[in-house]
Amino acid sequence: MARSRRRVALSFIFSFKGLAATIAVVGCFFFTCSFLLSVHVDSSTPTDHEVLGLKRYEPSDGRHPLSLTPNALEAQLKDTVRSMVDYQRLLLIHGSIARKLKLESTKLVTSFAEFSMNFTDLIEKASHYDVSDSNTTLAHRFLKQAREKVKSAKQLISKSKGSFDSQLKIQKLKDTIFGLEEQMTKMKNKGEFAKSIATKAIPRNLHCLALRLMQERIENPIRYNNKQTKSRKEFEDPNLYHYAIFSDNVLAASVVVNSVVQNAREPWKHVLHIVTERTTLAAMKVMFKLKDHNGAHIEVKAVEDYKFLNSSYVPVLRQQESAELQGYYYGNGLENSTSDPSNLKFRNPKYLSIMNHLRFYLPEMYPKLHKILFLDDDVVVQKDLTGLWEVDMDGKVNGAVETCFGSFHRYDKYLKFDHPLIKETFDPKACAWAYGMNIFDLDAWRRDNCTEKYHYWQELNGNRTLWRLGTLPPGLITFYSTTKPLDKSWHVLGLGYNPRLSEEKIQNAAVVHYNGDSKPWLATAIPRYQPLWTKYVDYDLEFFRACNFAP
Repeated sequence: MARSRRRVALSFIFSFKGLAATIAVVGCFFFTCSFLLSVHVDSSTPTDHEVLGLKRYEPSDGRHPLSLTPNALEAQLKDTVRSMVDYQRLLLIHGSIARKLKLESTKLVTSFAEFSMNFTDLIEKASHYDVSDSNTTLAHRFLKQAREKVKSAKQLISKSKGSFDSQLKIQKLKDTIFGLEEQMTKMKNKGEFAKSIATKAIPRNLHCLALRLMQERIENPIRYNNKQTKSRKEFEDPNLYHYAIFSDNVLAASVVVNSVVQNAREPWKHVLHIVTERTTLAAMKVMFKLKDHNGAHIEVKAVEDYKFLNSSYVPVLRQQESAELQGYYYGNGLENSTSDPSNLKFRNPKYLSIMNHLRFYLPEMYPKLHKILFLDDDVVVQKDLTGLWEVDMDGKVNGAVETCFGSFHRYDKYLKFDHPLIKETFDPKACAWAYGMNIFDLDAWRRDNCTEKYHYWQELNGNRTLWRLGTLPPGLITFYSTTKPLDKSWHVLGLGYNPRLSEEKIQNAAVVHYNGDSKPWLATAIPRYQPLWTKYVDYDLEFFRACNFAP
């Protein structure tokens, strides 16, 4: 009878193992799908047993194994074996997932493998136990050992939840990154706004210099009498090399002039036309009277001296009277700037200043000249520039260095090609060029009526639908298809924003340009490039020493 019972028990166990293997395959499939679709685990997430459809292991009653009858002991043995099979399956699945997550080297994966092997041994031993009345000791010991293993496996699986819930980790990382990006955006906007204020501000020593020069003019009127320089024929002689420099910055203009003169082979053949505002005219005149400049001819005039520049003729002057544009420039600057940092630099009123648009009136300002070289006040000349007057312009109006490379600095960067008129007239992939050092053929300019073209487009852009404000976009339009590309060594840009320019490129450049916010006379200047500019500052003059300028 006992032998018959043993055979029944063993056949049940082995048939149960076959059934368990089938359940394992099906359970593995459902668990894997459930794991991949889950977003995170919280108190409402189904447990592993619920996902797999497994029976949660619990003792059938609260009695100690030693007090069980043989039939009850046999039932508990079957129940325990079933639980071990279930948890072994869970361990195998977790181990597989861990390997997919590249956690092979962790202690957790090793524990999964060890527990799985232990369950295999215990399940194998279960088939040899006799639960007859005379031989229950081994079965009791097995039950105790098996339950401890099941409990430990359950704890291990529970502990691994945090490591495997990758979706939850990814979401937490995304939330952290989003929060940091928001903070960075706010700080960047504040930094851009502070930088824009610094760019527009006049440094104290620069303000001091202008005031002291003006004081010198008031105290010594005879020395700076305007009659001494009126009607000098050199200013209209087309056989000389003429430059146009428009600036209200006394220090910057003096550096441009000094760098031109000191690098010219024959400085007495160079004529520099400086146009400034009425408020800085006296200081500018004194500055260029303080030394000889090696025989170079320097003319200083105020923009108000050109009577044709009035609101009836100049579109920009009419637009300055617009209430909408005044609100755009001066209305609640902090809020507008920080909410739209990409447009911050275009909200600078200088872009609608007549001083910035004088470059479009060169033929009328200098009617007797054939060619003129335009220089911004944030450039430094490093070589003799007379070769520019010898460049064959091929009938073009504007000689300039192109700035495009790849898809960058094309016309579509500066003009709004969603406007039908812009789209029909210009090629969005046409190469842009640099303002700041431009040789203009004034005869070709007059022939092509370029100033009239500029007026036409500037009038159309009164509501800023064709381009954002600035002088480069209307320049690109005015001189479209009539610009002669110059060799790039004539003009190197970026010293006002790019600290990683090639040293060789800078040394070989005829003109270096501090375009950008980090002007060389500001505290925000890039230290690496400042010596190129400071070498042309007149630190030995009394006015510079009095205003605390230091090399």
